Amino acid sequence: MDAAFVALVVIVAVALAFDYTNGFHDAANAIAVAVSTKALTPRVALALAAVMNLVGALLSTEVAKTVGAGIIEPPSGTEGLEIVFAALVGAIVWNLVTWYFGLPSSSSHALIGGLVGAALAAVHDVQWLGVLDKVVVPMVVSPLVGFGLGYLFMLLILWTFRRANVSRANRGFRYAQIVSSATMALGHGLQDAQKTMGIITLALFTAGEIDSFEVPFWVVLAAAGAISAGTYAGGFRIMRTLGRRIIQLTPAGGFAAQTVASGVMVTTATVFAVPVSTTHITTTSIMGVGSTRRLSAVRWGVAGNIVVAWVVTLPAAGAVAALAYLVTDLVVG
Repeated sequence: MDAAFVALVVIVAVALAFDYTNGFHDAANAIAVAVSTKALTPRVALALAAVMNLVGALLSTEVAKTVGAGIIEPPSGTEGLEIVFAALVGAIVWNLVTWYFGLPSSSSHALIGGLVGAALAAVHDVQWLGVLDKVVVPMVVSPLVGFGLGYLFMLLILWTFRRANVSRANRGFRYAQIVSSATMALGHGLQDAQKTMGIITLALFTAGEIDSFEVPFWVVLAAAGAISAGTYAGGFRIMRTLGRRIIQLTPAGGFAAQTVASGVMVTTATVFAVPVSTTHITTTSIMGVGSTRRLSAVRWGVAGNIVVAWVVTLPAAGAVAALAYLVTDLVVG
């Protein structure tokens, strides 16, 4: 069996492993709020999120094309496969570190940081304009949009239901959260599963198995299945951070945060085809909703720790990926 083909099989397996860790790392994004408000039990919420992640992953491949062809120049040959492998190692290691400490960092940015770090270690061309337009700008803008829309949408709900019976309204919003949780998971599948599709397609293109950067259908199915399985495995550490440690939301607040976050995720995936962080958008939507009570209601110390994790994700994953590339190149060479 050809060594390059074996390397490709290993990379596909590692990419699906990353997709799985992405699922359990980011499962909390879709369900933490619904569980904390008791709209859903954890296992029912995870099952719902797994199914909708699967559906979302099957709907589009535009973000996959951005990740696979818009961050670094598509490499070729053995060096190209080493770059893709090292990028995945960097992303997986950072995912596991932040999962262990219960920090909702971005799996998306871990993967992109891994690509850039491995490419730099290999002295391979990085598309810096693409990184700026498709990663850095959305990384800054999307959390601000999530916070602002979360705040405004919650104010609208409070005004609309200002004379409603509280217990009856809470019961209604708990039912509504089932829908908003499903939409959140759909948006997560649209965004995060596609990033793995992009990496696998990049590996296939690099190895010469495909002639153009079109995502094969089997790659779509594999990535969708992996992230769905990972989602069902759960992410209870991060669920606790998002659901309770930032702020304890009411059912109305949970519905508002999830509706805003899912709207931003679906729009960025389908209209702009940019790989935004589902974690960033979810977290800032929760902060925006919580701020309608009073600014001190949000535990800004916890929020600050999360922001630090966001800032260091790109360089940290990149550093691990660069080291992984150097080690891989030494072993292969």
